Amino acid sequence: MNKPKINRPEESQPAHALWYDRKKYVTVTFMVQRPKDVKVDIQPDKMILCCKNDTDDVFYNELHFFDKVIIHAKPDCAWPRLQRDPAKPSWISVDFDNWRDWEHEEDDGKEEYDRYMDMIQDLASKKGEIPDMGDLSDFVTSVVSCCPAELKQEVNGKKETLKGFNVKLQDTILFPEGGGQPDDQGLIADVPALRVTRQGPEAVHFVSSPLEVGQEVQVKVDWERRFDHMQQHSGQHLITALADTMFGYKTTSWELGRQRSTIELDTPSVKPAQLQALEVATNEKIRAHVPVTVQLLSIDDPAVEKVRSRGLPEDHAGPIRIIDIEGVDANMCCGTHVSNLSHLQAIKLLGTEKGKKNKTNLIFLSGNRVLNYAEKSYSTERSLVSLLKTGPDEHVEAVDKLQKSVKLLQKTNLTLLRDMAVLIAQTFKNDPQRGNFFSFHKKEGDNEFMSIIANEINTEETLVFLTVGEEKGPGLFLLAGPSGPVTEMGPLMLEMLQGKGAGKNGRFQGKANSLARRGEVEAFLQQQHCKHHTSEEE
Repeated sequence: MNKPKINRPEESQPAHALWYDRKKYVTVTFMVQRPKDVKVDIQPDKMILCCKNDTDDVFYNELHFFDKVIIHAKPDCAWPRLQRDPAKPSWISVDFDNWRDWEHEEDDGKEEYDRYMDMIQDLASKKGEIPDMGDLSDFVTSVVSCCPAELKQEVNGKKETLKGFNVKLQDTILFPEGGGQPDDQGLIADVPALRVTRQGPEAVHFVSSPLEVGQEVQVKVDWERRFDHMQQHSGQHLITALADTMFGYKTTSWELGRQRSTIELDTPSVKPAQLQALEVATNEKIRAHVPVTVQLLSIDDPAVEKVRSRGLPEDHAGPIRIIDIEGVDANMCCGTHVSNLSHLQAIKLLGTEKGKKNKTNLIFLSGNRVLNYAEKSYSTERSLVSLLKTGPDEHVEAVDKLQKSVKLLQKTNLTLLRDMAVLIAQTFKNDPQRGNFFSFHKKEGDNEFMSIIANEINTEETLVFLTVGEEKGPGLFLLAGPSGPVTEMGPLMLEMLQGKGAGKNGRFQGKANSLARRGEVEAFLQQQHCKHHTSEEE
């Protein structure tokens, strides 16, 4: 039975395609979002694809193969390209995630090797996948209390006070801040919970809108944030336990940061070899799929004495919660954790820093943060390759050379500025038509540049007004001259330049927020100095 002919639609575009080949087959993936009305015609020498995506855009691809398929003209021969013609269409790319040079591989074990590579590729495609939320996705409780409250927070470096409400629930799945771990975020009846804190045995949720007491509400946790905190916290427990077991380094505190986390170890230093051994050991435990369980013990249970702990808070209530990493560590903890070390994916120890009171801060990443760090580092590396025109191994040397060049240029520039300052002052002094007022502005310069000019000019008789910086932006200023006029006019000048500064001994200098009114200041100073000079002559 003949297949119906697929005609090229009038308004269509080619779908982007990725391809790779193996010894027995070729794979072509057409990148179409939610394809529908799919028609495919595969022939020994070509294939035709026609379909639509979820927005009804029409795609049509006609591909003439490099070689015949199904019955190979040249068995087990690697294809140098997918298409027949040497000129590659813009919509075809090599799938480098799957491509490999198999042409000279042995046949023995080839099928098993292919299956293994496919399995690895499948795992890689699922990297960073977050475990299911289980029964947390449908949690319903009721509102116990709701009262007006304020939340102090920092936004872009500025402290703000947000008005809202503190809500207590009959039960909650949102973790309150504590034990070195930040709080959860989520929704309560579709109202964002912006902060969750602990008051004794109860969690207090700060929300922007009021909730009715007795109202049944669904609580949803920001699972991506929660799982990230779980990975970092369980990672900390694992690192802490192994640092103690391997080297006797006790953990005195830790902090879960937004980008990286820190463990404070009770040791003056950690050797590079120890750091490397610790990283290897932690990742071995992750690959071993070690279970992590939660135990609840009464405070008088003898087993409590055997677990690691930094003590209980004064307002503790209820049973003691133990996080048990099987065969590795049992630790008293209120935080959220993974159920198996394999969920950590990987741990990267970034290095150490000198801590307080003869201690060492160990900086680490766990889970998806390792993948994000690797992706960001690679992106930065590629950018540096483009900017520095060198390979990654030469980046440090290239930057070092640039820094030395910049320092040399800065030194040369400073010398030129000093020479220029002297020349500017001498030019004024040698001018027979000069008056008793001198004003000068330069975009490039600093306080030293202005001071040199003022020192070269006799300011006992001459009023000198100097500025450096953007003409209508921020900058620096210096007013030098007879002590009386400078003291009198300095504050007025400061107000006009919207700046900050002070003066003494015939000099008034500081920073200006805006030099936009510099012309007005110059005219004002010249006028006032002229009046003052005239009155002295009379």
